[in-house]
Amino acid sequence: MVTPTATATIRRVVVNALDDVVFETVPRPEPAAGEARVRTTVVGVCGSDLHAACGRHPFIDLPYRPGHEAVGVVEAVGAGVDEAWVGRRVALEPNLACGQCTQCRAGRYNICRDLLVFGCQTPGALGDSFTVATDRLVPVPDDMDDTHAILIEPLATPVHTVRRAVDLVGDLTDRAVVVIGAGPIGLFALLAARHAGARVVVADLLASKRARAERLGAVGTFDPSADGAVEHALTLLGGPAAVVIDCVSREGSVAQAVDLVDKGGAVMIVGVAEGPTTVPLNLIQDRELALVGNLMYVRSDFDAAIALLRSGTVPVEEIVSARYDLDHAAEAFTASADPENVKVLITAGDPR
Repeated sequence: MVTPTATATIRRVVVNALDDVVFETVPRPEPAAGEARVRTTVVGVCGSDLHAACGRHPFIDLPYRPGHEAVGVVEAVGAGVDEAWVGRRVALEPNLACGQCTQCRAGRYNICRDLLVFGCQTPGALGDSFTVATDRLVPVPDDMDDTHAILIEPLATPVHTVRRAVDLVGDLTDRAVVVIGAGPIGLFALLAARHAGARVVVADLLASKRARAERLGAVGTFDPSADGAVEHALTLLGGPAAVVIDCVSREGSVAQAVDLVDKGGAVMIVGVAEGPTTVPLNLIQDRELALVGNLMYVRSDFDAAIALLRSGTVPVEEIVSARYDLDHAAEAFTASADPENVKVLITAGDPR
């Protein structure tokens, strides 16, 4: 338990635009019943953060207070919370669900009817500290450093996607999968699909990103804008793919995904489209394709991501491309716009 200190304050980042990332000073948050206050150690800058800062995210309004990929140390707890939480290193699971709607009761709280995301529609973790319900905190294993732990959240989404793809098309062992987009989520999708046994081909516009995908185990890569891209990809695959994971989600990428997937296959939409997108419904119907949206994850996906990170399957040095301290949060957001960067981290306090 803690006694609120009226004069204590913290810094918190506010994003007004990509070139207008500032600090505000607010009273130090005190944990309510069922909550913990967490001292932030590391925050990841997500592609959603970049889209929001550029005013292009359909579900995040400016200004906003970021920080949904976060790791920290519990420093205080509210009423009804076991004091044993204090001092624990934790990762944030940021989906805030009602717990009462049909989807929540079915265990699919990632698509809660009233879903909010901590650090997207509510003030986030990018600052000195934050408060959140303890059921949104996951203890970090002692053998995992903060650089690995900060990747749990973004890895959990592709883990969720690959799990659902297996449910749709069956075992992926030695089957072909295409990942469109080799940003952080695309690379994690590559790793998750490989972990499921798939042979993975990756598409990206940038040669440097295609090279990174090959270093991470892609059996081939291609430039989706090149003439004959689909034919080249099908040659690399040895035929149509069982699953295509679209981490770009634009009209062209969806159409290309439909051209690449086998009859009866699945196109998994992971990227957040900026607005309505035309899709080739005639081909989806005729080929009996599953066109499937994928949003975030549930706790079992989070746990699977932790296991994958602990297994050594994820080469952090290929994913984490830039680090900034909290004082330079504005520079971190600018760096996230550089297409050569993969994952930009912001550190606060003393990360382990």
